[in-house]
Amino acid sequence: MKLVVVSAGLSVPSSTRLLGDRLTTAVASRAEADVEVIELRDLAVEIAHNFTNGFAGKALAAAQDAMAGSDGLIVVTPVFSASYSGLFKSFFDVLDKEALVGKPVLIAATGGTARHSLVLEHALRPLFAYLRAVVVPTGVYAASEDWGEEGLAGRIERAAQELAGLMTGLSAAEADTSAGRKAHSPGGFEADATRGLQVVVPFEEQLAKLGASGM
Repeated sequence: MKLVVVSAGLSVPSSTRLLGDRLTTAVASRAEADVEVIELRDLAVEIAHNFTNGFAGKALAAAQDAMAGSDGLIVVTPVFSASYSGLFKSFFDVLDKEALVGKPVLIAATGGTARHSLVLEHALRPLFAYLRAVVVPTGVYAASEDWGEEGLAGRIERAAQELAGLMTGLSAAEADTSAGRKAHSPGGFEADATRGLQVVVPFEEQLAKLGASGM
């Protein structure tokens, strides 16, 4: 499996990158995966050029390919003006809108005060819901006073467990897809065993099945 970490931190060292590293360590302890870290500050110029000329530079294109080919994502942004940073948003603005469909994502953010903790719910979660990613229930926010606190470690561990569970589950589902296994359930739904999803079966198809069975 492949785990991609997107860090929008601007300084060196960066508390945003530090949080990303702690989340990565926690996930890697639960799901064996190759890790690739994308530092958005290194892509800032290419992201801006992509907006103006419509083409991704070499480094940006490689980052986009890594995102599309990943089995799970950790995304971490600093809080600017009560929301994600402009660099963070710009990176996902130039990403193909289909790249994250169904992909497990752990959202995280850092800020100077705990008052910005709701950025996870009012900004990051809606963004990745729009991109049709699967966002884990637990987001992780770290204010300046949280570092070294027991509560932060607990949130990191819980979020990591949720992401690792989705990654390993979806990885197993991909293996099942190649075997073409499916299960059926009544009530007009077809349960896709490879994804644990239910797909609506058209009414005409249901009638055809009933007619074939002589009911």
